[in-house]
Amino acid sequence: MDHGERLRRAALASDIPDDEVSRFIQHLRLSIRLSAESSGVPAGQFGGLPRLPVGTDWPSDGVGPLPFIFSVDCAALPRVDGLGLPADGSLLFFLDHEQAAATGERRYGRVVHVPAGTETTVAAGSTDQPFTEEQYAVGATLRAELPGWFGADEDDDEDDNDLSPFQQELARDLERDLPHRDELRALADDLWPPDDGYASAHLGGYADQEVIKSFAEQTLAWREKTGEIVIPVAKWYSQVEQETHRLTTEWVSLARFPVANDLYYRSVGSFVIRHDDLAAGRLDEALCMAELIP
Repeated sequence: MDHGERLRRAALASDIPDDEVSRFIQHLRLSIRLSAESSGVPAGQFGGLPRLPVGTDWPSDGVGPLPFIFSVDCAALPRVDGLGLPADGSLLFFLDHEQAAATGERRYGRVVHVPAGTETTVAAGSTDQPFTEEQYAVGATLRAELPGWFGADEDDDEDDNDLSPFQQELARDLERDLPHRDELRALADDLWPPDDGYASAHLGGYADQEVIKSFAEQTLAWREKTGEIVIPVAKWYSQVEQETHRLTTEWVSLARFPVANDLYYRSVGSFVIRHDDLAAGRLDEALCMAELIP
C-alpha cells in the first residue's frame, strides 16, 4: 500500500470525506530521517572515508578535495511516493559548507551515485585529514512534512502572523477547503511521527522556502530582462510569492543536514534538485548551499 492510501484509509475510518483527504495528500510530502539513534533499518554512514568506484578520484572543487559528509544505501531506504531516489546503489554527499556559504557556487558540493554492482574501494585518505569526520552508522525512518503556510500547530515556531499576504490567502483557502485539516495533520503525524531527538540528515521533503524564493526572483528577473514579461514595481513582491509557490512543486530537498557548530552559530548544508532531474538520475543538476544560523 502506498503512503497516500495508508492515510486515506485511516482518514476514511475517522469519517473524513474522501475529497478532503485527496486535497490534503496533494500537500503532504514524506522525508527520510537519518539518525544514529534511529530504530529503523541501518541505511548509511556519516563521516569516515567513502567507498568510491575503483579508479575514481575523490571529488574536488577544482582546487582541493571536498569534505565527505555521508553516504546512504539506496536499497535500504524506505520507499517514498514521488521521491525519485535511485532504487539501488549508494549516494555519496560531499560539501565544503564554508565555501558554499561564502560564494554560493555549486562546485563546492557534489552528489555521487555509485550503481549497484560497481567495484568499489575505500577512498585513499586518512581519518586525520581535515575533510573527514568520525564515522558512525545511521538508520532511516519516515516523517510527514507539510508546507510552512499550511497552518501553525502548537509545535511550530511561527504563527499565521508570520506568513506573507499571499501565504495568508493560501491558508484561508485551506481553512475553507479542509475543515478537517487538524485531524488530517494528526493522522499523518501518527503514521509518520515528527522528529524525536537529533537527526543527522533528512532526504526528500520540502526544499527550504528561502532557497526557492531566490530561484523565483532569478526566474522573474531573467524573464523581465529578456522582455518576456513586465512586472510593475508595486507588484514585484506578490509576483515573487506566486512564482515561489509554483516552483515549490518543481523542486525537492535532496538532502539537508547540520555540518558544523560553534559557540555563536550552526551551519546547515543542503542539496536541492528538480523532481524531473532526480527521477532521471541527473544528480549533477543538484544545487548545493549552506547557511549560517545564529
